[in-house]
Amino acid sequence: MWIYYLLGVVVFTVLISIRQINQYQRGVKFRLGKFVSIQNPGWRLIWPIFESVVKVDIRVKAVDVPNQEAITKDNISVGINAVIYYKVDDASKAILEVENFFYAISQLAQTTMRNIVGSVDLDTLLSERDKVSEQIRTIVDKLTDPWGIKVQNVDLKDVVLPEDMKRVIARQAEAEREKRAVITKAEGEVIASTDLAKAAKTLSSADGALHLRTLNTLNDLASDKSNTVIFAIPLEILRALEGKSEVNLEKLADKLLNKK
Repeated sequence: MWIYYLLGVVVFTVLISIRQINQYQRGVKFRLGKFVSIQNPGWRLIWPIFESVVKVDIRVKAVDVPNQEAITKDNISVGINAVIYYKVDDASKAILEVENFFYAISQLAQTTMRNIVGSVDLDTLLSERDKVSEQIRTIVDKLTDPWGIKVQNVDLKDVVLPEDMKRVIARQAEAEREKRAVITKAEGEVIASTDLAKAAKTLSSADGALHLRTLNTLNDLASDKSNTVIFAIPLEILRALEGKSEVNLEKLADKLLNKK
């Protein structure tokens, strides 16, 4: 009879000793407080009292680094926040080497982010955000390697500037646009003057070309009767006509006197 009781105790002990480790987990097994092995996914026997197991999630995790106040290399105060993606590469180190790796990574990321931002100027931080993120990832990954953790990516989500600095950047951008507009206009004037010089040279080299161009212009203007056209005649031509008319009048006067 006692055999059945003993068998029942054994079966009960085996049943309560079964631990299920899911596919996305790894088990860190301890026996009498000492690390024994890493338990792979499946059903595993963990004998009560003598053994214990700590399950570690090896999936990629995202740590939201809260907003941090930092000062750039050129002494500008900015607010930055980021997100870190990491996964446990060695479950035994993640349990044995650090007490709470999730909290430790968050604190390490905050410190590293402030240090990296303090080593670059504002223009670099705004224009080369990916490069700054890669620097943070490299440092954090190196420091967390003894913990058995692999940092896969770090993304700077936002860079918050003071209001006065936003106005300064806006004025700088406006001045830069005006500079490009002036340069573009000047380049257009140079191109137009070059083309006009070529056109003038072509007209002057052909006989009657300038006269034909003048007549063509008058024809284009005459097609629109709603405009008043003022055609400028060189003063020398008027003086030449005036001189010619005086000579004709004098000849006519002499002829009349001779007839009388």
